[in-house]
Amino acid sequence: MRVSQFFISTLKEAPAEAELISHKLMLRAGLIKRLGSGLYTWMPLGLRILRKIENIVRDEMNKSGAIEVLMPAIQPAELWQETGRWEVFGPQMLKIKDRHEHAFCFGPTHEEIITDIARKEIKSYRQLPLTFYQIQTKFRDEIRPRFGVMRAREFLMKDAYSFHTDENSLMQTYQCMYETYSRIFTRLGLKFRAVAADTGAIGGSGSHEFHVLAESGEDAIAFCPDSDYAANIELATALSAPQERDKPEGVMLKISTPNKKTCSEVAEFLEIPLKKTIKTLAIKANNKIFLLLLRGDHQLNELKVRKIPFLSEFQMASESDILFETGTVPGYIGPVGLDTCVIADQTVMHMSNFVCGANEEGFHLTQVNFDRDLPMPDYVFDIRNVVPGDDSPDGKGKLEICRGIEVGHIFQLRTKYSEIMKAGYLDESGQTQYMEMGCYGIGISRIVAAAIEQNHDDHGIIFPTTMAPFQLTIVPIGLQKNSLVKEAVEKLYQLFSDAQIEVLLDDRDERPGVMFADMELMGIPHRIVIGERGLKQSTIEYQGRKDPASLAIPIDEIFSFITAKLCVN
Repeated sequence: MRVSQFFISTLKEAPAEAELISHKLMLRAGLIKRLGSGLYTWMPLGLRILRKIENIVRDEMNKSGAIEVLMPAIQPAELWQETGRWEVFGPQMLKIKDRHEHAFCFGPTHEEIITDIARKEIKSYRQLPLTFYQIQTKFRDEIRPRFGVMRAREFLMKDAYSFHTDENSLMQTYQCMYETYSRIFTRLGLKFRAVAADTGAIGGSGSHEFHVLAESGEDAIAFCPDSDYAANIELATALSAPQERDKPEGVMLKISTPNKKTCSEVAEFLEIPLKKTIKTLAIKANNKIFLLLLRGDHQLNELKVRKIPFLSEFQMASESDILFETGTVPGYIGPVGLDTCVIADQTVMHMSNFVCGANEEGFHLTQVNFDRDLPMPDYVFDIRNVVPGDDSPDGKGKLEICRGIEVGHIFQLRTKYSEIMKAGYLDESGQTQYMEMGCYGIGISRIVAAAIEQNHDDHGIIFPTTMAPFQLTIVPIGLQKNSLVKEAVEKLYQLFSDAQIEVLLDDRDERPGVMFADMELMGIPHRIVIGERGLKQSTIEYQGRKDPASLAIPIDEIFSFITAKLCVN
């Protein structure tokens, strides 16, 4: 492809609304153009990247035995009402009406649609298992679209759905999809981790998320470097090794702590370690107040709390609720002397001689001990986020924490949708059974942004070769003025093109610095520079996008050199 026959629209500076580096670089490189809030046009350069990702995803899905379909983006309300998700999905769903006042939505996902197909088309166990997939545009009306295509309202997604006679068959396909996803992200040249995750709004039983590792990631991932254990921090189990509490060291004292509300402020004021303080949080569920106890240096895990049956619908207590229940204000609450249900994190049960709120504004209690100064908690659960250094749940080492961007998610739906929608089949004995289901999604457009977050430098994007818009760029020096350069450039351009190498020839009448900057910004992995000086020495300058310096390659070796590079990369 010649730049003169293509369309490139680069910018020196990113628009002010761009926050993440991927958003800035995608706009600057001309991959996307903003149409409206959370809506982007994929420009020719960006579309090439999308299609490359699609091709790899499609190739691996086909190899897995999945069958491609294409379902409508506009979905009738009746199916969503049938599963009860018309209201549950909330304002994220874009609801519309046709001229007959019939209600529809712009599909945020397709569980209802594919289950409707299955109940109409699948009749016998002999037709199962089956896996369908599609690559299609979805729409979710994000309350605050941001970060470019990372959290856009309209996005491109690969979603797949499998149907089975039993759980064992589902687990086989689930494992197949796990391996398929791992191959996809490996082929895309991404550093990633698969982590155990919560099922969220999709529902079902087990699930795994696939995260591209990047410091800008919204999700925290707990992993063990000495094993395969990895989980979203919301789901990671915080182990609590059995240990005896230290004996009380002195009597409980009430200490003045003026304007010291947080555990860190109190610890600094009293000159004690933060882990010697207890954080007391008041929550409300079923019109009742509960106190949650955590060590001062730990953070509450709301997902774990919601999995406690009687706290599934909890919310943080209001200041008025706290004042009525404890007689004080947030920052000074403590478990001593209150007739309130207390739920402690497991780690708290190892603590002694700790500091907590005195239930009086401006005061805290020191040298507090269970049994002596307050009763044991009513309940003990794992309700905190894990921290670096915690024991790995698989017993094979210590946990570390990294950031990740979710680009894929697989679910074991089981019979969540098939039971509600009566998607059954006849088994070998002629009895009707509900189909077991799995669901498997990949954010195609989000992968582009995630790849950039993981692969960039001060000059721009560094795309892995498999998803780069072009594999190679040729930058001529003096193309329009030097016949020697023009002849060499045209010969090599044709040679690479005939070899099916995706080459971009920058045939613009621009200064070399401008061309170099644009090619680096766009992230093309390999660059050769052809100029009169090099040609007179029978060499061509090569530089990989990650290379600190260029190399002089003999002209008669450049083709084999580049093809070898592309095979390696």
